[in-house]
Amino acid sequence: MRKETRIPGRVKRLFDIIFASIVLIFLSPILLFIIAVLFMVNGRPIFFTQTRPGKQGVPFRLIKFRTMKDVRNKDGFLLPDEDRITRFGYFLRRSSLDELPEFINVIKGEMSAVGPRPLLMQYLERYTKEQSRRNDVLPGITGWAQIHGRNAISWEDKFILDVWYVDHRSFWLDIRIILSTIWKVVKREGISQQGQATMEEFMGTSKK
Repeated sequence: MRKETRIPGRVKRLFDIIFASIVLIFLSPILLFIIAVLFMVNGRPIFFTQTRPGKQGVPFRLIKFRTMKDVRNKDGFLLPDEDRITRFGYFLRRSSLDELPEFINVIKGEMSAVGPRPLLMQYLERYTKEQSRRNDVLPGITGWAQIHGRNAISWEDKFILDVWYVDHRSFWLDIRIILSTIWKVVKREGISQQGQATMEEFMGTSKK
């Protein structure tokens, strides 16, 4: 049974703008340092942008710091993520600093501070009807699944947690998730699955 808890849209939007602005201003020296190092290590472009599904699957351009080089094999295909990620890029991912530019997406209204993570466009057709409900809200920089295992749990468990958030979201739950995320980032938990730079591709839930 769903617990129909809702955050007034204007309240959540106002909180998102204020929170994202504070983060970007407060961390601006770190942002400038990262930009300078990435320019020296990777060159241009500094940022990695990719089309991701937003609320109701509406596409938007996600902004992150670029942590991998475009290294290809002799046939012209990109090497696996773990072979392309740079040492500094690995540090950015381990510390979650690569996701700081996403606060620009929050200010633009394409994302929220808290919500299910925006995944890949091709995943939309692979979701079950229940899993697709994760797109009923704006995607977030962090979420309920991120503080319960992040990339170290299965896709199915992650989607269960995402849908739970959709049904139970509240202002105070968002605050709890943000505080828990800060602690998780400090502890560097759940960054990746074993043998993966982040997480293996979601191919759909097998029907038993």
